[in-house]
Amino acid sequence: MTDQLRTPFFIAALVLLAFIVTIEIGGGLLISAPAISNVCSQLPDDDDLRDECDPDEMADIADSVPGLAIAALALVDGILLFTIGLMTVSLTISNALHGKIQGIITLIFSILILLAALGIGFFAFGKLLVMLGLLFAVPFGTIAYFALYAFFARGAAAAVLSLVMVLKVAFVICLLLAQQRFLQNKGLMLMILTALLANIVISFLHGFVPLFLVSITDAIGAIVMAICGGVWAIVLLIGAIVSIVKAVT
Repeated sequence: MTDQLRTPFFIAALVLLAFIVTIEIGGGLLISAPAISNVCSQLPDDDDLRDECDPDEMADIADSVPGLAIAALALVDGILLFTIGLMTVSLTISNALHGKIQGIITLIFSILILLAALGIGFFAFGKLLVMLGLLFAVPFGTIAYFALYAFFARGAAAAVLSLVMVLKVAFVICLLLAQQRFLQNKGLMLMILTALLANIVISFLHGFVPLFLVSITDAIGAIVMAICGGVWAIVLLIGAIVSIVKAVT
């Protein structure tokens, strides 16, 4: 397999995938609702709620950053990047050494990804509960929700997701140009399919609801990505354990 591999295309695929994960992590953090320094000041002067509004409490509520789903997408694509990275390492070291270290490295990576997926999932779920609680806490909670979460940067998110999808298609093309036999690797193809579908799911969640609800569906998307990342992490974990046991015995 190695002597038939077109290495330049394979390296290009690896670089594209690394760029994709970088964009997802950075883009997810940059996509945020417009900064609101003081929600209380936006209430009418004659509104009784203005007297009860606590700026410090509002600052605590405003500590979240929308765009969680795109950042969580890096979990899924990060696993794909790790898999392609292992293949790249196999080009530079002997098969015997690669077989010995692959299981240990995969075990450590899968545990880290699983922990990250749990952390992101619980964080997104907590933010989802906060947003839903505010939205249905009429009237003051609803006002706070609209001030803090109703202006999601949907256009910027769509631009990031479109760029990521184009790069993913380019990655697939480079991978197939490197070697068509990758199509026979069912696990790798399933990972790629998951990564492509994840993009579509997040785009759908961002686009099918009114703008003031996008922050909520974005949090739902982050939970979905955390679940997908966690499932793949468990698959890698099981494979790593089996590989280690075989190496030991």
